[in-house]
Amino acid sequence: MLVILATAAGICSAGIVEHHSGQSDPSVVVIDEVAGMWLALLFGQRTLWYLITAFIIFRLLDIFKPGPLHRLQTLPGGWGVMMDDLAAGTITLVIMLAIRLIL
Repeated sequence: MLVILATAAGICSAGIVEHHSGQSDPSVVVIDEVAGMWLALLFGQRTLWYLITAFIIFRLLDIFKPGPLHRLQTLPGGWGVMMDDLAAGTITLVIMLAIRLIL
């Protein structure tokens, strides 16, 4: 539920900040990273190694924005700000669940 609320708030607020600042994905907006990381940790273990590993994977995806993540960032307004991080969070979640199955 928190991911959904953060996403809705982020789309609205990030769009407003983008409009007023004239910047695409302004660095003062961090709700996108919060929502993406919460999504990455959904269904996860609450252990230190799990949290650190998920954080590193999420940040790498967020920084380098491979393939479709970069395209999502070009969506208009707050949608682009939020969707690339939510996609990074989803990919991180899938990777972390696969790691759990292997270990």
